[in-house]
Amino acid sequence: MGPDAATALAADAYVYGSPLVRRLSGVQACLQEGFGPLAPAPFNDFAHAEGPATPGAQVPFAPADLVDALAQLDLSGGPVRLHVPDTGGAYYVLQFVDAWSNAFAYLGPRGTGTGEGDWMIVPPGWAGTVPDVVSGVIDAPTSVVSVFGRIACDGPGDLARVRALQQELTLTHLGDRAHRTGLPATESGVPGELRFFEELRVWMADFPPAPADRAYQDRFQPLGLLEEGLSPYVSPRPGLVRALTRGLALGRLRVEEAARRPGAAAGGTPGAWHAEPHLRDYNLDHSGVGALGSPEWRIPDREASYLVRAVAARRGHWLPHGYEALYAHTSRDSRGRSLDGAHRYVLRLAQPPPVRAFWSVTAYDIPGGHLVAHGEDRHAVGDRTRGLVHGADGSLTLHLSAQRPRDAEGAANWVPVPLGRFRPVMRLHLPDQAVLDGSFVIPPLERMDA
Repeated sequence: MGPDAATALAADAYVYGSPLVRRLSGVQACLQEGFGPLAPAPFNDFAHAEGPATPGAQVPFAPADLVDALAQLDLSGGPVRLHVPDTGGAYYVLQFVDAWSNAFAYLGPRGTGTGEGDWMIVPPGWAGTVPDVVSGVIDAPTSVVSVFGRIACDGPGDLARVRALQQELTLTHLGDRAHRTGLPATESGVPGELRFFEELRVWMADFPPAPADRAYQDRFQPLGLLEEGLSPYVSPRPGLVRALTRGLALGRLRVEEAARRPGAAAGGTPGAWHAEPHLRDYNLDHSGVGALGSPEWRIPDREASYLVRAVAARRGHWLPHGYEALYAHTSRDSRGRSLDGAHRYVLRLAQPPPVRAFWSVTAYDIPGGHLVAHGEDRHAVGDRTRGLVHGADGSLTLHLSAQRPRDAEGAANWVPVPLGRFRPVMRLHLPDQAVLDGSFVIPPLERMDA
């Protein structure tokens, strides 16, 4: 294989394999360091946030009306039992993500209801007996799985209820063998510029992809990615080093360019809100409990799905499918000007966003994506906010400004924003079809001062 062909193949390997490396690097970090406000936790145990995101949160664009829970499951020793408490009709979701970054199952009101239940999460190829007392079985595509949970929280007064639910959300290892305490180790002595390929080599072997991906993965044999035993990257040939480092840069560039392309917007008009309901549609092989495997939620071209998957992994491990939640955002007003907290804005909703759970709007600073302290515990404003004032026709006008409006209606419908540049995010949980097909359009923000 010539140097140019080897470089192109290495770039393909980066696009194909970066979701696996990012996902498992994230698992490792969660085990050892935690994730944002979530403390580190061992395999098969939950880490819980103390409450919704606050201005001190270190996770960009974290929601201010949901409380996070996170568990890394290792099924190498056998199944794990998950107990889910009765939430009394309140919204929650548990999203299951495999080692390749595929969201393959969901528990929550959309698919399984809000009642109490016990679920068995079983490893690939498991053929044991399912106890009669469990609500169902979740077949994991890989032996390491992440469970990302979010519980709706209506403010400080609702925290006691949420914390009681956290105590009841439990995991129990049922296997007859001890599970791992960490991920498979990579070879020491691999130079830093080849570290990505070493991690990909080891983790591809331990966490095989879907059978339909294996022929594509076999193409990477000339790069040493399929070799077992001693790593080919400890003392690599100079030509291989050049091809891998150049391919790594080319693959990263390909993903970065794809990530910069704008998401779906309402006709490209000034101030249009952008959303990507189909960013998770690369999961083509494993549609488990609560996941939809119908054609509209699957990318038809398998090879094209690898780039979409790489972009989604770069943007965040926990993005759900659009049918579970959709996050729309904008950074410009109705005349195309950048949003800035030095000005006042209104969002005029002729009708409430059509959702089956709830919606809210939260403003974040730019470029950090953080909430900003403003002296009041008011960060997410939406259909669960008490005291909102609607028009006689059912319309709703939200007021976005750094200072509380002086008039009563404006104060009741106030969405606080940072001074300086900001980005509002509208979260729509369990969106109706009108949201997903674009027939419901979020209006641009209108600037109210000169």
